[in-house]
Amino acid sequence: MKDSLKLGLSKVRRIIVDRDRTVAFMGEQGRVYATPELCRDIEHTCREALLDHVGPEEDSVGIAIMVQHSAPTLPGMEVSITATVTNVEGRKVSFDVVATDELEPIGTGKHVRFIVDREKTYERLRAKAAKRAARSN
Repeated sequence: MKDSLKLGLSKVRRIIVDRDRTVAFMGEQGRVYATPELCRDIEHTCREALLDHVGPEEDSVGIAIMVQHSAPTLPGMEVSITATVTNVEGRKVSFDVVATDELEPIGTGKHVRFIVDREKTYERLRAKAAKRAARSN
């Protein structure tokens, strides 16, 4: 993690709500930006905010998310997601997030990410896979 990671650091990501980001269960007339997709887009925005502030051997993983999805967004509309660093506690980084579409605010939230060493993460995953394989035998 670099010294450039500071409170107040902010990232804005703009996305267009395509068909894959909408709910289908209400039929064609009810297609709107799905809450799980908003959460995914928030995670990506926060990760992107960190990329310039971690070393090449590091990345981050999400460990907590709380989102209030307060208004619908139609397919084809642009959404802006702004993520702002509110706390850095060792490798744990907290964000406040605001999402707006072309007409109004659509959501707010908090997201927490943990900065990880990629190789150590890969080792943990290999160990877990080996443990699972051993249980299957």
